[in-house]
Amino acid sequence: MARRGAYIPPLPRRSPPRQHIPALPGSQQLLADRSRATVTSPAPWGMAALRRCFALLLALCACAAAGADASEGRWETVIRMPGEDEPATARGDEGSDDAVGTRWAVLVAGSSGYGNYRHQADICHAYQILRKGGLNEENIVVFMYDDVANSPLNPRPGVIINHPEGENVYAGVPKDYTGDEVTTQNLYAVLLGNKTAVSGGSKKVIDSKPNDHIFIYYSDHGGPGVLGMPNLPYLYADDFIKVLQEKHASNTYAKMVIYVEACESGSIFEGLLPADLNIYVTTASNAEESSFGTYCPGMEPSPPSEYITCLGDLYSVAWMEDSENHNLKEETIKKQYEEVKKRTSDLNSYGTGSHVMEYGDKTFKDEKLYLYQGFNPANANMTNKLFWRTPKAAINQRDADLLFMWRRYEMLHEKSKERVNVLREISETVRHRKHLDSSMDFIGKLLFGYENGPSVLQAVRPSGKPLVDDWDCLKRMVRIFESHCGSLSQYGMKHMRAFANICNSGISGTTMKEASISTCGGQNSARWSPLIQGYSA
Repeated sequence: MARRGAYIPPLPRRSPPRQHIPALPGSQQLLADRSRATVTSPAPWGMAALRRCFALLLALCACAAAGADASEGRWETVIRMPGEDEPATARGDEGSDDAVGTRWAVLVAGSSGYGNYRHQADICHAYQILRKGGLNEENIVVFMYDDVANSPLNPRPGVIINHPEGENVYAGVPKDYTGDEVTTQNLYAVLLGNKTAVSGGSKKVIDSKPNDHIFIYYSDHGGPGVLGMPNLPYLYADDFIKVLQEKHASNTYAKMVIYVEACESGSIFEGLLPADLNIYVTTASNAEESSFGTYCPGMEPSPPSEYITCLGDLYSVAWMEDSENHNLKEETIKKQYEEVKKRTSDLNSYGTGSHVMEYGDKTFKDEKLYLYQGFNPANANMTNKLFWRTPKAAINQRDADLLFMWRRYEMLHEKSKERVNVLREISETVRHRKHLDSSMDFIGKLLFGYENGPSVLQAVRPSGKPLVDDWDCLKRMVRIFESHCGSLSQYGMKHMRAFANICNSGISGTTMKEASISTCGGQNSARWSPLIQGYSA
């Protein structure tokens, strides 16, 4: 992506491809008759008739050319004689549905609440891009809690925007799986095309065939080895990879591209995703860092003054605004990865932002993006000119909810009861965060010693190794901790690496339970009880 203010040279024009014009009925007989005729000077009235016939023939041919592909903006430049074969490029074999199969997409917003506005905004925006690209609604499956557009806190009821100057991206988005239906179980069933395993919702699944292409986009909170879901349990990396392997074994797709927006999202695939599944992945962050929200209050550009929450996520708006400003029949997967990586890293300075990563099968990165996101004819002559201002700031995903709560507090009347309640919510949220952090720190010291505890819990494994060797152990440790110390919440997902390292160090469940009781025995907060919140694993 060019630096702001830099000169962007126009793309060279390409000669339009030739296109087939069908022969008119009876034209072959007409030409045959003319070839057998004796060439003599016709009578004046005969010459005029021939001229009129020839003019009519040309007019009809022009109409046929326009109707054949006017939607693509291409025109036939050569008139072929009847029976002459058209070239493969004119037929569009490389980009036809027969050549690429059906394009499918799964879009997942894994959070709920107005403070997480940006995740549903990301997903709705992605839906609009895919629909404009020609993907059919029946081939796009949308997961979102759907509590943002009509929230009492939304200043524009029924409207969701993903950019301060953006249009409504909520319009027309299907309600395939909403509310309690947004679960890992339903997501896995949809990916595998298993309608009988789906609970509620539209029953729409990815009923793909061997020649089809699949695009998956997931936007939410995350942590080492996990992605959030509004209904617990969370999505765990090992389970997700098993579903992808099962999908591959069923021979029901040709290739798949996955984009993931979440903190530590690289850990979902690091050391886990085989390179032989025909799946290419990019993530907003590596295995040990946060991803970032953007278009937030107080930032540049800032949302309209009535908004008190972030409108988008840095990686997500980077790839979507890139797609909207390119001809996706010309831009490759690799090119978009490089552009998004540059923009998400603050032009490779990492002053703000994260390291966009790639995983899986990298052999088909030179394929064009339209195979997965479709092609919008309006972008045929795009020259990568961003019509909107790009973000100049971002906020850690885990702090975006605090920003939202403080903005809400500031907007309320000083003596209102609601303002008092919001302040209480802020206090409880910060108190629980501190409780989770101090509890994990103390458990580490009990298990590994006062000096070694913190370093053992925070240790990052070498690149290419998965987060944990025993995923069942990880889930067991999470449940033990939550039983005695309370729900992790979306903030507490950051501690998944600590649980993983406890397992990697061979600590038993009994020992972990004793440490958790010693640390949190006096903890008594009904609000954060897993019996109310649910277990994260």
